[in-house]
Amino acid sequence: MTYVIKNRPSIIVNSGLFARDNAQAGKNYVFTIRDLPNEDRPREKLLALGPGALTPKELLAIVLEKGTRKEGVLAMTERVVREYGESNVFSNTDAKKLSEDLKIPLTKAMQIVAVGELGRRFFERSRNGTAVIRTAKDVFEYVADMRGLSKEHLRGLYLNAHYQLIHDEVISIGTVDANVIHPREVFRPALSCSAVAVILAHNHPSGVLMPSPDDVRITTQIKKAGIIIGIELVDHVIVSKEGFASITT
Repeated sequence: MTYVIKNRPSIIVNSGLFARDNAQAGKNYVFTIRDLPNEDRPREKLLALGPGALTPKELLAIVLEKGTRKEGVLAMTERVVREYGESNVFSNTDAKKLSEDLKIPLTKAMQIVAVGELGRRFFERSRNGTAVIRTAKDVFEYVADMRGLSKEHLRGLYLNAHYQLIHDEVISIGTVDANVIHPREVFRPALSCSAVAVILAHNHPSGVLMPSPDDVRITTQIKKAGIIIGIELVDHVIVSKEGFASITT
């Protein structure tokens, strides 16, 4: 189904790139960038090959610079990307919330938010790269990084009258519950970016695509609130590794 917007106003790292066998180092050993061969260190790799050769985790490691006493920067970036998603982590605009959600120092969260804001500002000036979302399949493809997340994420995709994505924000992490998610959390970003419509997307780590009673309840609640304020809830899409499902109310 193609969308039609009704109203159109003008630690020890055990996996991934940084995986290493640390058995000999002991349980309390904090793996650091110095433990990597020179050619695998993010900064050296950037200088030698350019930023395009680096993964999001490597770029994030450069942004964060160093970790904490209990968690090296490599372990931190691995965990942040695993728990929040590669694109989600840079879409967040609330440093305090990001710090609390990911249990990282506030200064680290501020660095991530600042980089995300720079990217958004550049993106706003370069409309050629604007995503256009017209169907649930478009949503599924756009939020591909949510499919493998271990926790439920509720994400808001905010559109203009031409179905162009103008803002993308993680609204909550954890069980999607109508008693916890308030419509104002969904529509506040819409008002800030002058969106005319919003699409909600959230993942089911279990892989089950059947909407829960809470999924349906929160969709109905937000749709009604959107009618009152004049911002349409176009769809609520559930995603998993198995596929996607659209919640219709």
